[in-house]
Amino acid sequence: MHKVLLSLAANCDQEKNLDEARQRLEQVLFSLSFSRELWTEPIGGKRPDPYLNQIARGETTLSVEQLQQWFKQTEVDMGRTDQDRREGIVRIDIDLLQYDDKRFHLKDWERDYVKALL
Repeated sequence: MHKVLLSLAANCDQEKNLDEARQRLEQVLFSLSFSRELWTEPIGGKRPDPYLNQIARGETTLSVEQLQQWFKQTEVDMGRTDQDRREGIVRIDIDLLQYDDKRFHLKDWERDYVKALL
């Protein structure tokens, strides 16, 4: 089993989309736990909509590549489109922050909301 740490965020139908993402994560992660939710203002975004953020911890048998592909496919399955991306609409964003001892999205580790939720 591999230990993982994820960041979840949405700026559109925030509560509904985070809830759906949590349910979907149960398909690939074990011993899953979530931080509290935290509302934040957008950072340099195209839209004024606030983000709802959350951190998840869990374990998986998937490789890094398989897990990241699953996240991207889940984002698409939940409605993420190129048009939304251009307009700054984030239905769901799932980012892998850590896989075992390897960290990803290093700038995210410095964000106040990530520090607060950890």
